[in-house]
Amino acid sequence: MDGTRVYIGLGSNWGEPSAIVLRATEAVMRLGHSGRRSSLYRSSPQGGPAQLPYCNAVVAFTSAWTPDQILSILQRIEWRFGRQRREHWGPRRLDLDILLFGDRVIDTRRLIVPHPRLLTRRFVLEPLWELAPSQWVPKAGPVASLLALTQHQEVWLWDTSSSRRACSTSNLN
Repeated sequence: MDGTRVYIGLGSNWGEPSAIVLRATEAVMRLGHSGRRSSLYRSSPQGGPAQLPYCNAVVAFTSAWTPDQILSILQRIEWRFGRQRREHWGPRRLDLDILLFGDRVIDTRRLIVPHPRLLTRRFVLEPLWELAPSQWVPKAGPVASLLALTQHQEVWLWDTSSSRRACSTSNLN
């Protein structure tokens, strides 16, 4: 089957974030084949008002859909999960972002790929590295090198027993 390898970032910090991310993963995986999901990660909010920590993950799949088609479907999935765009960087029931679309660089009014904040967010780079450690980010470099630049940011593996343990990426140094 032909197609393009697509990487989608998932995040939630409302209700039961891990359950929402896992259910959303199932919906997103229907967009393609040969799909995989990273581990779940816990991160502090970046900017915006005071809010609860996020549950984050990355999903990879191969799809024949166009970037605009995938964006439209992702927005419908967010809406189905109750996403309301009320506050910039505010709490979110579900946030879905196209991180990478093959090796393409896209810059339209509606969509920017690679995701514009991908390079500075460990909570995205860590699960992306888990799925594709040798992945190249267009106009930026290898994901492993980008991840090494964000080691000062705290990200933990999501643990359903409520205990947190630090992610270990010491092999990147």
